[in-house]
Amino acid sequence: MSEFTLTLIKLAFLAVLWLFVIAAVGVIRADLFGSKAAAKAAGRAAQPRASRPAKQPKQPRAPRAGGGGGGGGGPSKLVVVQGERAGTVIDLTGVPITIGRAGDATLVVTDDYASSRHARIYAQDGQWIVEDLGSTNGTYLGRTKVTRPMPIPPGVPVRIGKTVIELRK
Repeated sequence: MSEFTLTLIKLAFLAVLWLFVIAAVGVIRADLFGSKAAAKAAGRAAQPRASRPAKQPKQPRAPRAGGGGGGGGGPSKLVVVQGERAGTVIDLTGVPITIGRAGDATLVVTDDYASSRHARIYAQDGQWIVEDLGSTNGTYLGRTKVTRPMPIPPGVPVRIGKTVIELRK
């Protein structure tokens, strides 16, 4: 091979190597600081939240969540059933619950497979919804990957990395 061809091959290899490094840094940055998709999802979620106060008087969620000791009604608590935080119980009060490695999350998990802002669980129209916030490894409801906001039936596991949570009465 000529020296010119070898030089072109070296330059092409260097370019591919730099593209790999830039992509790796982008993934690490998105995991540490959140991705644009997570910011867009949070922006979309903020719009319905502004209109919810008008709907809340029609749907009294707070009494159901607080008085969940008896029979009917929806789930009243979120329970971590598997993972390092197993046994943790969070009362459902109608306030959105964020899950991830970030210190400001409602449920902080230090799982290597969880993103800093991994998922969000919130009440809407009398049911609880799980939404993936652009995580790297995904959120699973049962065996289904969450690609859009999905309702969570009580007792169905939600898996975030090695952490598994369930809604219970």
